[in-house]
Amino acid sequence: MEVLKNICKFVNLIIFHMFKKISLNLIAILISVTCYGQTGQLIVPKYIRLPADSIQNKQLISALDDFLNQAVNPGKENTHILRDDLPETSILLDEIKGMKDGKGPDKKNFYKCYLTNVVALDSAENVIQFSYIGTDGMTPILRANFELFAKKVEGQYYFSSPLKRNTALWHVKTIGNFSVYYMAALNFTKIDEYIRRAKEFDKRLKAPAYKTSLYFSNNLPLAGELLGVEYKMDYNGLNMGDFSAFENNNDLDLVTGDLNDPEVLDIHDLWHSRLHHVIPLSIINKPVDEACAYLYGGSWGISWPDIFKRFKAFMGTDKDWLKAFNENKNFGADQRYHLYVSYVINALIVQQIEKEKGFDAVKDLLSCGKHEDSNGNYFKALEKITGINRANFNERIGQLVNNEDIK
Repeated sequence: MEVLKNICKFVNLIIFHMFKKISLNLIAILISVTCYGQTGQLIVPKYIRLPADSIQNKQLISALDDFLNQAVNPGKENTHILRDDLPETSILLDEIKGMKDGKGPDKKNFYKCYLTNVVALDSAENVIQFSYIGTDGMTPILRANFELFAKKVEGQYYFSSPLKRNTALWHVKTIGNFSVYYMAALNFTKIDEYIRRAKEFDKRLKAPAYKTSLYFSNNLPLAGELLGVEYKMDYNGLNMGDFSAFENNNDLDLVTGDLNDPEVLDIHDLWHSRLHHVIPLSIINKPVDEACAYLYGGSWGISWPDIFKRFKAFMGTDKDWLKAFNENKNFGADQRYHLYVSYVINALIVQQIEKEKGFDAVKDLLSCGKHEDSNGNYFKALEKITGINRANFNERIGQLVNNEDIK
């Protein structure tokens, strides 16, 4: 509570976003603060102007505190989220998780959660704003600022991301099970190709039908604001970044950036997304997953044929494929734009399995379990599916490399 005492003694921290009209770069630091109360992790400063009904106030604050305490759990387990609001609110909850802790073991619970604004829209709905703030000596540090909508239904308060309200007047284009939300005109050429490839992946994976909602924003700060992330220290200086969740059989994605940028609507990442909705991440072998992404979507805007050419140039005259597989060196331009040897070798294997046995056999390899340093689970599945083992690895992979060379 020492941090709280410092705040109560020296500063009055109110971060008013004023509903999109005041820059989050300006933190209002006032003097002489007395804290109204603390319920669990939520601190309610005395200066907060709450709605007139004190009984409703207590219920609202208690519900908000419970909602935040449940943020450590998956969104679908939070008892203060209505099912219809789950996808977007689940994303917002993921952003809220971990906001109490700073970097390092000595910074646990460094940031405190302060209620900063409550505005009653009517008798059942409120706009809620809250911030995570810590102090370094007498210096306040803003970790994050969030906005929620609170709605009372059958005597209980539920909370949701403001995404739907913030985009209520946007354009919507529906293409099969895909809904595209946008504020300004978009060139749909790349979007149409993205959707076509998503359908192709779903067919390959035999995925059950589900909805996909794509929201397009020019930049990361705007996307965060639409979602209810008004400020987050993690995103300082960043212009691009996506938000996503898969809930209620609905894949919801907030996409940021210029559609002309190859990293926006990346097919490589699309493969991962569609796969992870079908096979649990807990059993997916990442090198095989990445291999499929190389094969079907390239990487960093580089096509599979060009990735293979770079791989061959990197390997040169070295034909010890097993050693190269185990060492798994990066042959990309740098660590940021990495390309890994084992992913390419796995891509050749996946390509051959799919050609000879169909994609169901590829799924068996994909599902062999998380990557192990020994690759024991991988080689057990690989031998069962293809007959490739450590003893014949160099010979069999050499054949696949030669076959790819002559294409």
